[in-house]
Amino acid sequence: MTSAKKSWSQLTPAQRSAVVVIGAVELVLTAVALTDLVRRPGSEVRGPKLAWGLGCLVQPVGPIAYLAAGRRPTP
Repeated sequence: MTSAKKSWSQLTPAQRSAVVVIGAVELVLTAVALTDLVRRPGSEVRGPKLAWGLGCLVQPVGPIAYLAAGRRPTP
């Protein structure tokens, strides 16, 4: 059972709003995670910063994973 892809014009206003809100949340999460990663010293990051930076580009799992598990608690 496959569903045909809908174009933007075929979506209902509620569906369009949901797409925009989810996209905005992903954008904000990515920006927060990357900003934190750049500003945080390498000693406070679990693993290589480059790997976490690339991981943050995997939506939406990467930024959430970094924010939840990639940072060491600051003393």
